[in-house]
Amino acid sequence: MTAADEQQVDAYRAAAARLPGGVCVVTVAWRGSVHATTVSSVASVSLRPPQLLFCVHADSRLAEALEETARWTLSVLADDQGPVADWLASYGRPVVDQLLRVPHTVSALTGGARVDGAAAWFDCETVAAYESGDHRIVVGGVLDAVQGDAESGSLVHLRGRLRPVR
Repeated sequence: MTAADEQQVDAYRAAAARLPGGVCVVTVAWRGSVHATTVSSVASVSLRPPQLLFCVHADSRLAEALEETARWTLSVLADDQGPVADWLASYGRPVVDQLLRVPHTVSALTGGARVDGAAAWFDCETVAAYESGDHRIVVGGVLDAVQGDAESGSLVHLRGRLRPVR
């Protein structure tokens, strides 16, 4: 990559950091373990039928798992769950038992984990996946949607930091 290309990437990164993104955790049961990662590119796609999407790095374990497993769970993190987001976004966390330090409940629909105390949960089944640049866009049909504590806020990722929103 040339210096001009690097400058363009840096300029894009700085501008895109101004787009607040909801901070969520996506989990999937795969090969005898529950795999999880923090995502901040999430969007509601459709009301009828209910669908949402998230983006994940194409070479991540989660992307690999989703090639073999169609069902997954997305937890919308509450405003006080920054440490959960940080842990599940950190490189070098163990492949197995990465949720030992995260209170959670296993979803009967997906086998994935619902992070306890989250603002909302969605159990989904992949209906489409698209490669785009260095990421995969995963669209899920919603099997179940549950709101958490009505008083809790959520987390957003903005300008490289997690920020609580109430």
